[in-house]
Amino acid sequence: MNFRQVHLDFHTSEKVPGIGSRFSKEQFQKALKVGHVNSITIFSKCHHGWAYHPSEANEMHPELDFDLLGAQIEAAHEIGVKTPVYLSAGLDEKMALRHPEWLVRDENDQTTWVKSFLVPGYHKFCMNTPYLDYLLEQIKEVCRNYDADGIFLDIVGVQPCYCASCIKAMRAEGIEPSKDPAGVVAFAEKTYANYTRRVREAIDSVKPGLPVFHNGSHIRCGRRDIAQMNSHLEIESLPTGGWGYDHFPLSARYAQTTGMEYLGMTGKFHKSWGEFGGFKHPNALRYEVSLSAANGAKCSIGDQLHPQGEMDMATYQLIGSAYSELETKEEWLDHVKQVTDVALFSFEAYSGSFGTGQMGKSTPSDIGAARMLLEGKYLFDVVDTETDLSPYKVVILPDQERITPALKEKLNAFLAKGGKLLATGKSGLKADEDAFAYDFGVEYVGETPYNPDYFRPGFEMEGLYTSSYIMYSQGEAVKLAGGTELGIRENPYFNREAEHFCSHKHTPSSFEYAGPGMALGKDGIYIGWQVFSEYADKGSLILKRMVQHALDVLLGENKTLTTTLGAQGVTTLMEQEKEGRYINHLLYATPTKRGSGIEIIEDLVPVYNINVSLRLPKKIKKAYLAPQKVEIPFTQEGDVVSFTVDKVDCHQMVVLDY
Repeated sequence: MNFRQVHLDFHTSEKVPGIGSRFSKEQFQKALKVGHVNSITIFSKCHHGWAYHPSEANEMHPELDFDLLGAQIEAAHEIGVKTPVYLSAGLDEKMALRHPEWLVRDENDQTTWVKSFLVPGYHKFCMNTPYLDYLLEQIKEVCRNYDADGIFLDIVGVQPCYCASCIKAMRAEGIEPSKDPAGVVAFAEKTYANYTRRVREAIDSVKPGLPVFHNGSHIRCGRRDIAQMNSHLEIESLPTGGWGYDHFPLSARYAQTTGMEYLGMTGKFHKSWGEFGGFKHPNALRYEVSLSAANGAKCSIGDQLHPQGEMDMATYQLIGSAYSELETKEEWLDHVKQVTDVALFSFEAYSGSFGTGQMGKSTPSDIGAARMLLEGKYLFDVVDTETDLSPYKVVILPDQERITPALKEKLNAFLAKGGKLLATGKSGLKADEDAFAYDFGVEYVGETPYNPDYFRPGFEMEGLYTSSYIMYSQGEAVKLAGGTELGIRENPYFNREAEHFCSHKHTPSSFEYAGPGMALGKDGIYIGWQVFSEYADKGSLILKRMVQHALDVLLGENKTLTTTLGAQGVTTLMEQEKEGRYINHLLYATPTKRGSGIEIIEDLVPVYNINVSLRLPKKIKKAYLAPQKVEIPFTQEGDVVSFTVDKVDCHQMVVLDY
């Protein structure tokens, strides 16, 4: 995979004239050069269903009179740019009108994406219909006729469906769709697995081993079986397009554990796909591309080609502002492995959630936990039951992860080697019993009758003082059982109800002791609220300080990284073993809200004199800034390496040779 990719959307209605009429090989090449692009995903077939080349397996767009795909491939390859080829797999509006019986149907027999043909938009296809054979012929045709560098198939995933074909097939297998929702899901899994297998066979029948990616807009934690149906992973994550700035770091930390090559996909748009004339600030792209690089990912930036086929030079100047910088950094970015202390056991993986449509989102507990870890500068991965836990020092079980037999076996082995657990809310309880599976120094009593209630910490906190702090999430009452109390729960006078309420919002603390709110036992620390979900929703500083204190206690002297970089900064530590070096990435940007819920990065304010200490097992020979290749002073006392970075302007790498 190349580092600097563009995903060139080209969804064009048959009602638009002059398709490709302003395409020029020279102008196309100029745009790619200005953008510092070395790979571009271009279109064989769009959501409207049309081909952009002569086709026997499909129909060429009626307003196109030449082989646009072939011309783009020739132009790109002539200047050394790779060309993965896109086919819309899940959407094909031309065929939706001709074969509505091939469409996905919900329980009410409605189509998905849009409910009827009176609504502008697309309709999704079921891969358990003859549509799959139709699609496979198009894929084989592209592989036969064009020098594609890969195949990108869009709008696919596990999709429960109640179309006539699925109903008939399920009943033939003894599944009654109206009574067996689990059977419907199992059949959808089987349908998707069959689709990916047949795609792989179709490609290999023409070009064995050609890379393929099936895009469902979210890499789902815990579904390695689905991930491995791809040659590589592309994490679609446009911050302004609905994913937000939380999504990519969380998804990337999971993708890293799969061992698969992956890229982060953002967009040049102000908002999201389908937007003509929308541009984000160059500083936003600089940051998003740097964030991908810092997480060990290659990069892809989404663009949309005008129907007339002329590349928008303002777009490629914008892309070039980020990719020209990335190009100077690539030698420190390839073949890296993240150094981590903490494993965040994803609730998405635990719950078996797979989602049924596009725009899948991570769970609130995962989002809240990732935010805290990023803001607290902890080095972490996102893990599932298949992850080897031996490299980690602490495993976080966020909010609702009860201990199943499979998870217990995994965690027992982890604890036996000296690992520690951090559990919150109902996490850490046995799957089939309201009792803790591990020794957190407390005994479980049950849900507290008060909501909200209060936490009084027994430790000092940066920026906060000793008081009664409100907890909005459902609390879990526990009593001390040989552990150390790190903070207590306090009840309010009463719950807010019609017959008794106090003030505008909630009743104050009665200062009544109601047992431990946070405790340390032999196996780790327990916090008696769903602090991670609450942090995703409410963002109270006390929640982060509770978790930070817990992690600092559990990690002790074994914490790899400490830094003075502020909360809005991001830091990672990569090892490039082949080159004999570590790379510490430091990023800083402050997204702000514009419009209705859109996070924008415009100003990149440099930060200065950032101190970093790293606990490393190797003797460091030299430290320098990259890509500047300017040496900086450092000290190493025992296994602790310390240095100061004079200035971080968006993204700075510090390379430590050993």
